[in-house]
Amino acid sequence: MNRNRKSVLFVINTMGRAGAETALVELLRRIDKEKYDVSLYVLTGQGEMMDKIPDGVKLINRNIDTNSVHDSLGRKHLARKVAYALLKEANGVRLMPYFIKNGTVMLKKGQILPEKLLWRPISDAASRPRKKYDIAVSYIEGAAAYYVADHVEADRKVAFIHVDYKKAGYTRELDRDCYLKFDKIFGVSDEVADVFKEVYPEISDKVGVFHNLLNNEAIIEKSKLGNGFNDDFSGIRILTVGRLMKQKAFEVSIHAAKLLKENGENIRWYVLGEGDQHSKLAALIQKLGLDEDFKLLGATENPYPYFKEADLYVHCSRFEGKSIAVQEAQILGKPIIVSDCSGNREQVTHGEDGLICEFNPKAIAKAIKELLSDEVLREKLAKNALKRNMNSGEEVKKIFED
Repeated sequence: MNRNRKSVLFVINTMGRAGAETALVELLRRIDKEKYDVSLYVLTGQGEMMDKIPDGVKLINRNIDTNSVHDSLGRKHLARKVAYALLKEANGVRLMPYFIKNGTVMLKKGQILPEKLLWRPISDAASRPRKKYDIAVSYIEGAAAYYVADHVEADRKVAFIHVDYKKAGYTRELDRDCYLKFDKIFGVSDEVADVFKEVYPEISDKVGVFHNLLNNEAIIEKSKLGNGFNDDFSGIRILTVGRLMKQKAFEVSIHAAKLLKENGENIRWYVLGEGDQHSKLAALIQKLGLDEDFKLLGATENPYPYFKEADLYVHCSRFEGKSIAVQEAQILGKPIIVSDCSGNREQVTHGEDGLICEFNPKAIAKAIKELLSDEVLREKLAKNALKRNMNSGEEVKKIFED
């Protein structure tokens, strides 16, 4: 082992089963452990993907919880973590002006995001590193960025932005200009980087693009393991993968499914994912009489057999950074429909390897109907989707270059 390896610390908020965490696992796998001594710190210490951390990566957390942040045990763990963060060194009292100021701004915008406010005390209450690192990487927005900016000593600091910074509800006031302390900031797509530069124009020269990395070969192999759908439905299967959260706006897709059924289309729509909108969405499905037509299957460790068996992949949300699920659908050669929003526009070329539609039930239903009635177009889009994600080994180097 090379004793002159550079020390690198990655920090992320959770290790739940989601896009950023999936991309991080692959990034960590690709880093040359002969050159770099790699450590990972998960601020909440929880998530289903804690056991997916690659060999050769040192997990700093002493105690971990592998429950989902969305199930009852996971929520209890997170609640205890938040309570501890607020009580430690009277963080809750000390940060009261911060909560009031930013909460008032959110209230005026009609977008209350308590989780965004709580990232600050979680960051401040977390254990401090005992050493200085050559490189420290905040792999996601919020607590991880605050922690690396304020509490980690490193020669070089790097941050990743995975979302449309504005639409996700982040502001310079909320982040206390923490990104001014970083040497390099990577957006996961050109649009994500451009939006961020609009907010931080004075550090535009530090902003670049780092495309999410996926293990194409592993995804293809995992798609062959076991079965996906276990019902006997013989019509067209539509798949969507994503957390059940406001950003994804699954209620719009549910109404699109209602329009398709009213039009006599033989479809069944399946969603893989969990989140705080589950009860609300389940109630809407029942209200619209779609119990057999729109299925919330929950999260699964291996979603790839579902991708393989699906006829269409539909990913319509309010905004995106760069969707890992869309990339996975492309790797498995699926015809894809996405909503016209940031992130999606960069991943799909309309009419070539997918369709882009407006974000409303009628437009989504119309796009689906177009593909249902045109098998030649479906085959064309699927074939071209396969060409989209040719992973480059050069991407990883960006983190370590000045």
